[in-house]
Amino acid sequence: MPVTNYLVKNPGLSGCSRVHFRLIPVVVAGVFATITTAQAGNDSAGTYVPATPEASGMGSDIPEVLTTTRLRQPKSRVPGTTTIITGEMIRDLGIMNLVEVFRLVPGMTVNAVGSNQPVTSYHGTVHYEQRRLQVQVDGRTSYRASLSDMDWNTMPVPLDLIERIEISRGPNSAAYGINAFLGTINIITRAPEDTAGIELRAISGSRGYRRAFGSVGDTSEDHSWRLAYEKRKSDGFDEQVDDGITYPFRNGFDMNTFNYDSTLRISNNYDLDLRAGVVDGIDEEDARKNGKLGADDNPDILVDDYYLQTRLNVTTSERHFYHVQVSFQNYDRRQRWTICIPGDQFEQIINPDLNPDPGDSVVEELRDCGPDETDPFRANLNEDIEESRLELELQDTLLFTPDLKLVSGLGYRKDTYRSETFFNGRGNNYQSRVFGNLEYTPREWLTLNAGGNWERTTTTDEGYFSPRVAANFILSNNHTLRFVYSEAVRTPDAFEQNPDWSYRPREVQAPYEALEGQRFPVEELVAPATSTFGKTLEEERIISREISYFGQYYLSSSIFSLELRYFNDQLRDMISGIINEEEWTIDNNVALDQEGFEVEASLDFPGTRLRLSYAYLDQDGRFTGENDRDAGDRQYAIDLLGRLSVRHSGSFAWIQDLPFDLTSSAAFYFADEFRRSQFERADFRLARQVFKTGYSYEVALTMQHYLSREPTLSPDNIIRDHNQFFVEAGVRF
Repeated sequence: MPVTNYLVKNPGLSGCSRVHFRLIPVVVAGVFATITTAQAGNDSAGTYVPATPEASGMGSDIPEVLTTTRLRQPKSRVPGTTTIITGEMIRDLGIMNLVEVFRLVPGMTVNAVGSNQPVTSYHGTVHYEQRRLQVQVDGRTSYRASLSDMDWNTMPVPLDLIERIEISRGPNSAAYGINAFLGTINIITRAPEDTAGIELRAISGSRGYRRAFGSVGDTSEDHSWRLAYEKRKSDGFDEQVDDGITYPFRNGFDMNTFNYDSTLRISNNYDLDLRAGVVDGIDEEDARKNGKLGADDNPDILVDDYYLQTRLNVTTSERHFYHVQVSFQNYDRRQRWTICIPGDQFEQIINPDLNPDPGDSVVEELRDCGPDETDPFRANLNEDIEESRLELELQDTLLFTPDLKLVSGLGYRKDTYRSETFFNGRGNNYQSRVFGNLEYTPREWLTLNAGGNWERTTTTDEGYFSPRVAANFILSNNHTLRFVYSEAVRTPDAFEQNPDWSYRPREVQAPYEALEGQRFPVEELVAPATSTFGKTLEEERIISREISYFGQYYLSSSIFSLELRYFNDQLRDMISGIINEEEWTIDNNVALDQEGFEVEASLDFPGTRLRLSYAYLDQDGRFTGENDRDAGDRQYAIDLLGRLSVRHSGSFAWIQDLPFDLTSSAAFYFADEFRRSQFERADFRLARQVFKTGYSYEVALTMQHYLSREPTLSPDNIIRDHNQFFVEAGVRF
């Protein structure tokens, strides 16, 4: 739910950040030097002989991407940079939470805001809620309807079932519409036929982390199915600080997820996918940290979600196929708590004329009720909300020739939100879209992509077109230079554009019984001097230019892959500000110019995999709103929008096969210039996996070592022991 945003300042490079930055040219130079010497050799006569895939003894296939244009394309033809993280890598690195996968992606940052809400962003630019990234699970839109937000703690995606995650870096509205403003995350789960049998896994570790997973399934010639269960539990951060005093911190979560997946082969040309899932649990909220309006009880959130999805895949010929997909999702959050407001302060709320500071919010400095408080206002409040999404999609793929391919389709979506608190009842938003992408290869060395998405939404009652054009120059079979131009828009979500936010107290105690069920609009509670509540917002816009390179180098016994991206983005009319019960200041008031480069590289030997990612971001912002704010407020709006923007970030991972069925991994993640500190963590994992006739088992130990001892965003995000340990065991029949 909307609560106070936290300001992030970019104070410049720290000493450690400068070290990281200086190491990058050295590492890149060293890698290229190694490639130059190892890529080619001499025959017995001294003649230069270039290395080939066949000579390396390894596969020559270029990785394929499914997400960026909705066409299956090798990376050499994709109109943009796309990161692929395999499920195998996620499990080998011992990643414990889904959101932490994105630390491996150049340009993406991960952190926690509020109590313990994980967030991830590409190039920053987020509010408290994580807008501007399209997130899909098996083609199903997964962000929440009214807030365009991702709740990673409740995602119905067990880590054990992830096949791969594709992240399109850069605007992808040409393929997926409005919310793909900065990029697209597509989580692809394992097919039921790949997980037949019984699998069990349990993990336990520091800060109350528990995860249990179990699945059962079967496969036959015409039908495959899988039923899976996962429990995820964590105690969150260890403690919080208030006025210099340390207190216990209630900020964990406890989630149960059930998933059913099946594939039915109807005939040679038809097959039907059916998916369903339920999420049930509790997301803890601390009264001291997140309590509102005099809360004297923990406002925990009860979660009760479900989804249904079906997809009919039709193949009419080797060159023509299409699918029809229908999905329905329902998000149900119940958040209720008791409040106690001292009588004199409550009188100021119901009679604003008594407020001694009429320019400030009347609820900004509420006192706690003391034991001797006379006639306080006691009641129950809630922030219950239920959201649902019905989505239909038709996608058609036509391969005219090997050099000319077209994907096109239609989409329709209905978002419904129901909340007495946030919308004073019920509301709907409707979206319809038409999309397409044409890939044309007129010469062996050139591939052209042109695509776009036209979408209309009732949030603004307007239509928008998001185009993308790209030229891929294929320098050789394994080397490509891309030039990409794209535009995208993001419209305000339902809560930004059409809030009707109020509180209705229930079970009101004497002497205020007459106020039972009376509506207290937040518009009358927020600071009137700066309030923009009720203001009509416009769409955000981005123009993005990319020059990128992808190449594979075949050495004598390994493959080196390198992807470089330079970007220049202009973001205009960006919505920045604060949304909470004390302040409502959001407006289209910031313009950002972002420029930088990103590196992603991997080196694969038999039994060894090395992976490196690095991103550099130079961001300049300016205030473009009305000239009714002082310089401090203007800079505050700019800083709010960039609180997850960091100048330097990256990762390094090493996965190694060892004797005696052992596998080890080491990973290092860093991101500098957060609000309070830079993030630095090293992970180590040692696992033993044994395969026997009819079954296999695995045991593992993972350690996370936090190098930086300071919280990054909030001073309450404290991890007392900077060495975190996790043990796991699994078996499969």
